[in-house]
Amino acid sequence: MVADPSYLVQFEDEADFYNSIVLDNLLPVSVQWQGLPRPVRSWIRNYIGGVILYLLSGIFWSFFIYILRRNVYISKDMIPSKKAIILQIGVAMKSMPLYCALPTFSEYMVESGWTRCYSSISEVGWPLYLTYLVAYLIICEIGIYWMHRELHDIKPLYRYLHATHHIYNKQNTLSPFAGLAFNPIDGILQALPHVIALFIVPTQLTTHIGLLFIEAIWTANIHDCIHGKVWPVMGAGYHTIHHTTYRHNYGHYTVWMDWMFGTLLNPEDDEKKLE
Repeated sequence: MVADPSYLVQFEDEADFYNSIVLDNLLPVSVQWQGLPRPVRSWIRNYIGGVILYLLSGIFWSFFIYILRRNVYISKDMIPSKKAIILQIGVAMKSMPLYCALPTFSEYMVESGWTRCYSSISEVGWPLYLTYLVAYLIICEIGIYWMHRELHDIKPLYRYLHATHHIYNKQNTLSPFAGLAFNPIDGILQALPHVIALFIVPTQLTTHIGLLFIEAIWTANIHDCIHGKVWPVMGAGYHTIHHTTYRHNYGHYTVWMDWMFGTLLNPEDDEKKLE
């Protein structure tokens, strides 16, 4: 782990750059955010960025599939009601303040030199960067699969945490806005492998932050009920089955973990069973 204070300044400068992009442009001029403690600045930036990304991705994708391309990708009877969508947005907005604590904490650990993060790709070169990135994603794939599965298998965790998300258990109750409609502790637990990976594999800070926020876009995508049929991606066709059976397709980006541990149910196979 990096401990040289002169090196750690790079992470602080990088965080200050992101803060200035978001906070200088989106907060009123009267708000003197520069004097706030560093973790508070990061949390405010993450909160603003998270809310904007969640709402914009949800609104854009819902407009595209429910209005602009109505009945093209999903049938009319699969479109969720306005009431269901508003409920999902409400759950996500209540959880967003705690969601944003995780990237804030991981950033603090990076700036403190506790992780294996590095600042610039030039420090390791592109071949090593890509190798580390693959290792990081594998750790996330394994960690998120097992975290998600245990949130189902350990009954108190399901009852008090994960059940909040599984009230959306039919195609016409799922929407892009359901992607972050979790109990906040549930959402943090499922994103935790992103932080654990920082202690195992060297990771570029910008890549880590970017992947955390890409989660908002990814979760919107896998709750839209559109089966993209892009192997080995764990797309919405697979995740919709997860919401209807509760016992299959716990994976994150790919189907590999479910295939390895016998929990994979292919959408085409599911359709044949129903026929």
